[in-house]
Amino acid sequence: MAMMAACVDPVKSVSVDSVKSVIRSKMDPTAFDSWIAPLAGAIENNAIHFVAANQFSADFIKSTYIHIIQAAASEFGLNATISTGRAVQTIPRISVNDNIEIKNYEKPSISTVSCVASSGFDDFIASEENSFAITAAKKAAAGKITFSPLFIYGSDGCGKSLLMECVENEARKNKDGGRTLRLDGAQFVSEFQRAITERTVFAFKDFMRNCDIFILDDVQILCGKRATSEEFLALLVDLVRMGKNVILTANAAPSMLTGFDRRMQSVLASGLVVDLVAPSKTVRKNMLGRAGVRADVADALASRAESNGHIVAGLCKKISAWREMMNADVTLDVAERLLADSLQKQKTPLTMARAMAAKLGVSFEDVTSASRVRPIVRVRQIMMAALKSATNLSLSEIGRVIGGRDHATVLYGLAQIEKMKSTDLVLVAEIAQMIEECK
Repeated sequence: MAMMAACVDPVKSVSVDSVKSVIRSKMDPTAFDSWIAPLAGAIENNAIHFVAANQFSADFIKSTYIHIIQAAASEFGLNATISTGRAVQTIPRISVNDNIEIKNYEKPSISTVSCVASSGFDDFIASEENSFAITAAKKAAAGKITFSPLFIYGSDGCGKSLLMECVENEARKNKDGGRTLRLDGAQFVSEFQRAITERTVFAFKDFMRNCDIFILDDVQILCGKRATSEEFLALLVDLVRMGKNVILTANAAPSMLTGFDRRMQSVLASGLVVDLVAPSKTVRKNMLGRAGVRADVADALASRAESNGHIVAGLCKKISAWREMMNADVTLDVAERLLADSLQKQKTPLTMARAMAAKLGVSFEDVTSASRVRPIVRVRQIMMAALKSATNLSLSEIGRVIGGRDHATVLYGLAQIEKMKSTDLVLVAEIAQMIEECK
């Protein structure tokens, strides 16, 4: 009898929390808090049964973390199952972790900041180079598209955020367009971290999926943030699967976002990828003209203004403010004196190279480093080709600008670019833009 009393079933002494503790030790803590901690659980018939809040969460956990869950459960001699909340009644004695407080997720408290109030597509000054991107954005705002996700990339100041604002406002005018949700990368990171802290992750997931058009500006902000990137990837895959319109922007093409793994890059590039070029001289002149600048003054200023929409918008505001306060017209002499701190001085090969690196979404320090990472090498070669066409520099001089490369390295880079130009129209456009900006 004493021997029989001592034979206690070890499974009965195991708790859900003890299994979760082992799971936590085997995975990223933030991912655990996001996906595993909110699961309800019960131990029955030599198995631990986890229950997720919805089918999406159950499917994602099964596809991503099931091997970790099974390994942890096996340490206690248990099998592991995952089901949805609808299956709670079929699993006896389910107990929810008392430490988890169930809350409703509050919608983001931060609103996107707009450059222009209630901007529409008529406010976006288009160039011929950007007609494809703008047409795609208009279609996304008008109704369901077949090329989701639409990924638009370009340098700072090329108009990505303004274009996304146009899409949002146009979609809201369409009564049949459904719900539009627009965030930038920083907001997504902040809201996801808030959901983890407040234990409202599942409500956060439902809120993000409850839309017909999803817009995320500055995707590159998520680079290097592992748990947030995983959450965003799951959201992106789910939205596309449900047939929702997804529009994303970044400062570089998906393959150039080296802070993301290959799977994330491939999903970002799985729809329509299109570039948005920086404002050309004609666009800059039209922007100044809309601000009331005389045609001759606008033409002269456009030649010396940076190809950055933010800076040109600042010039417009400064001129408008001066005209309003001084009650006088702005002549070329007045404009040059007023904007002396904003207009470009004579360009040098080094300033050209730095500007090109910024537009291609890579730091100039990376370009001039010894890095042999493929995206960096490609940017380096594009810059060599642009400098060769836009300046009278010798190959050795170009090499010195691009981090002290020798004559042979520059020659090889130019040959590689020539090979790729025959099949890569995006590359041709990028180089043409770089050459235009150098002049």
